[in-house]
Amino acid sequence: MAESVATPATAPVLIVGGGFGGLYTALALATRRQHPPILLIEPNDRFLFLPLLYELLSGELRSWEIAPRYDTLLAGKGVAWLQDRVVRIDTAASRVHTAAGRELPYSRLVVATGAQSNSFGIPGVTEHSLGFRSLADVERLQRLIHSLKERARPLQRLAVVGAGASGVELACKLADQLQGSAIVEVIEQGPGLLPQAKAFNREQADLALQRRDVRLRTHTQVEAVEVGGLSLQGPGGPEHLSVDGVIWTAGLRFQAPELSPEPAAVTDRLGRLVCEPSLQLRNHPHVFALGDIAHVDAEDADQALPATAQVAFQQAECLAGNLLKSLAQEPLEAFHYTDLGEMMSLGEGEASLTGGGFTLAGAAAFQIRKLAYLTRLPGPSHQLKVAAGWLADWPR
Repeated sequence: MAESVATPATAPVLIVGGGFGGLYTALALATRRQHPPILLIEPNDRFLFLPLLYELLSGELRSWEIAPRYDTLLAGKGVAWLQDRVVRIDTAASRVHTAAGRELPYSRLVVATGAQSNSFGIPGVTEHSLGFRSLADVERLQRLIHSLKERARPLQRLAVVGAGASGVELACKLADQLQGSAIVEVIEQGPGLLPQAKAFNREQADLALQRRDVRLRTHTQVEAVEVGGLSLQGPGGPEHLSVDGVIWTAGLRFQAPELSPEPAAVTDRLGRLVCEPSLQLRNHPHVFALGDIAHVDAEDADQALPATAQVAFQQAECLAGNLLKSLAQEPLEAFHYTDLGEMMSLGEGEASLTGGGFTLAGAAAFQIRKLAYLTRLPGPSHQLKVAAGWLADWPR
């Protein structure tokens, strides 16, 4: 059954989720002439610029810089914000149902619900480990770091599970913050760190971990997380590792609100919504998706585009145009991804970057990374506030 054609075109474009994909689509659509009403539905009160969360942990940046309030960001922009959570999408009636009991009509719908940490069903992960995807996670980890530095007992240890970009960047910041008061170990079930990264960044990350004496365990699987320890299965067999804290960065899970009635949304094996090149959901022409929740095939390979902020930034501009074209019943454009390079934080005041045949590591790369992300912060007014704050801090 296709979406209802009776929904009036004056119904708003509803955007579910205020992360990179959702917020930036709303802001891009709001800049277009004669745009439709726009309603962003997001349960949190602050947008979180996840790539700079590591600098918040280390105190190199402040929370207001990377986590501005939605009401401040959207004031005067022509975008309404509802602090609620969508739990069901009725595609036949072109309506969404929220956790607070609201029933809201839409002319077009954008699903941008992002990703959450994935425990893979491993016992104890949810109960006994910390994540690193929210302001609350940062605050909990800062308290743990403070406690470890205050106690300064011998053989204190933190374990970071997962040697992807999040795990490696976090391990470097933790080692710098702990200043030798605890051992940092990275546990990876694969053969090495950063399997998807550019070779230069992978080499620089390996050097950064070595300089900080961060220990990397490869071919090692976590069997369970317990109070004060991990049960591991490594090359030498089962092992129990005593730890003072576990930070889980091993993977992501994807869950969109339920779509009903039939046809059901097509999803991939990870739960992401399968989209056409136009970012429309397959079999649902009035529903679009982008960012982490969307499975959009890369043009040069039979695999989905990576779940990165860079992809969501670019999709937002394309989707804003396609929403207007869809409402006007005009042909839609296919999304084309351009790889602009890769940047990684590798400790306090250090970074590594590569792109367009250019590579750089160290303090200069750290400053370039900050400036690059400054231009990606949501909205010119917030960018100016952050830039002014950085300039004021410059003499220090």
